[in-house]
Amino acid sequence: MKNHSRRWSPRGDTKLLYEFLPGDSSRQTHGLREARRALGQFTPANAPVTLLDLGCGTGSSFAELSGEKPEMQWVGLDIMDSQEVISRARANLPFCAYDGVHIPLADQSVDIVYSRQVFEHVRHPQLVIEEAHRVLKQNGVFVGSTSHLEPFHSRSYWNYTPYGFCLLLRDAGFNSIVVRPGIDSLTLIGRRLLSYLRLSAVFDPFFTIESPANLFLEAVLRLSGQPAERRNAMKLLFSGQFCFSARKQTNHESIAHDIHIAKMS
Repeated sequence: MKNHSRRWSPRGDTKLLYEFLPGDSSRQTHGLREARRALGQFTPANAPVTLLDLGCGTGSSFAELSGEKPEMQWVGLDIMDSQEVISRARANLPFCAYDGVHIPLADQSVDIVYSRQVFEHVRHPQLVIEEAHRVLKQNGVFVGSTSHLEPFHSRSYWNYTPYGFCLLLRDAGFNSIVVRPGIDSLTLIGRRLLSYLRLSAVFDPFFTIESPANLFLEAVLRLSGQPAERRNAMKLLFSGQFCFSARKQTNHESIAHDIHIAKMS
């Protein structure tokens, strides 16, 4: 629940985004960290947790996440002509192929759908988000990251505003939607420029630590006493990538959420 004693009154575009802004932290994050956060929400009583990596590429998330939840049941899904799939090194994991729209899994069969920097490459994003909602169990979590102000790369189709992506999630039936800032856009642009000199690796650490523009915004906004929601809003405004999480709730929970939002507006 939002802290209504805050000194900040959101206006304009930030008012539209406000309900999706977290108040716990304004730390820059990334998709893998948010997937680990989602896994931590599932207690041993819920085990084993089934996680679908939507757009799994080489399948690297299996090793990255299995240490968090050893009993996790991991399933990787991707299109067959993905460059990452073609270069896949290991074949002893449960990989599935799909047509880019229809997920070949049963209704309510997974606990978490994880998708890291995939949706900018998805030709029909609304349909795929609806498919993610379909395969999730009740109270399942859809978590990941996608592009906002990122240069064209790897046949990308779209960049999303954080607000626009939240609406796609809501239209698919998701609730408890939260967006958090990722690496800033200026750093991503600089990284792309240096890639032509084969020096892009200089910027790679900024995917997992605060990037320069985010450091600047964090410092200025903290010094001026701004709450976490406003710090998140400003970072998202200039983000190259952002993270999202959303929950598939029961009908009763969804109605209660809508009533709460209506009272706030």
